[in-house]
Amino acid sequence: MQYMRDYESFDYEGPTAVTLGKFDGLHRGHQKLVEKISTYAREENVKSVVFSFDMRDFLLQKGVEVKAVMTADEQKKHLENHVDYLISYPFSEKICHMQAEAFIEDILVKKLHARYIAVGTDFHFGFGKRGDVHMLEAYAKDYGYEVEILEKERYNDRIISSTYVREALEKGNVKLAEKLLGYKYAVSGIVEHGNKIGRTLGFPTMNIAPEQFKLMPRFGVYACEVWLEGKLYHGIGNVGIKPTIENNRRLLVEVFVFDFHRDTYEKNIEVRFCEFERPETKFGSLKELKKQVDEDIAYGRNYFANSLAMEG
Repeated sequence: MQYMRDYESFDYEGPTAVTLGKFDGLHRGHQKLVEKISTYAREENVKSVVFSFDMRDFLLQKGVEVKAVMTADEQKKHLENHVDYLISYPFSEKICHMQAEAFIEDILVKKLHARYIAVGTDFHFGFGKRGDVHMLEAYAKDYGYEVEILEKERYNDRIISSTYVREALEKGNVKLAEKLLGYKYAVSGIVEHGNKIGRTLGFPTMNIAPEQFKLMPRFGVYACEVWLEGKLYHGIGNVGIKPTIENNRRLLVEVFVFDFHRDTYEKNIEVRFCEFERPETKFGSLKELKKQVDEDIAYGRNYFANSLAMEG
């Protein structure tokens, strides 16, 4: 897959199958669109292109900070080996004020050479969001492309959306988020040195600082999978600010991996959230904290033992 941050760099001269949107989280609805253009690529000898609008900087300029369900690196990782091109285009005033007809002609047709366009029923584009699926269909014959409009994916009679995913995560309902996303919600980072209090209490942890604009699930303790150096481990993790032992309120993800005794400082890990156990709590003493963490570890071991039994 080729990755680029602007469509001007796109130099493939052959026909393409294109899907467009914000793609925050690449949830099951997004995956439906990606699979459609991938199918065109396989069956119609075209290249598949995901045109993703990166809204972060544009919204920050407007004074709006929205945490992302998926970082740019995560988006690339999820789409690798699924499409030929990913254009992660920073949304700007220029494209915000582009007329819908110009977007079709200048970007979709002249630049991307779209022969097939796959979008959801509510896709809008162009100044004032005047462009929609009906406009795409109206110009299809003139420009020689075909439009495929895909119905939204639903779960529990509700359309799957990035907003739906955010709501689930903010409640700590990572099980629901997994059903909407089609994969376990995760955060990655480099293991950093901490205060080593967990080690003195008998449960050494790995600490990672999430990317600034990455959405974190509800603060609390979770059963977790930890992906490290090509292997998957089980453990428990805390998302939050460690109020019992920290005063700087710095957001961290702290994980204790069962039966793991190696040094992991400066290594990259991925923490996948499996199930919420309890909210983050400030304890009156380290003794109280240790007692609760022992219970958390027992909960986590039991959770994974039951999960493996069900799989078996």
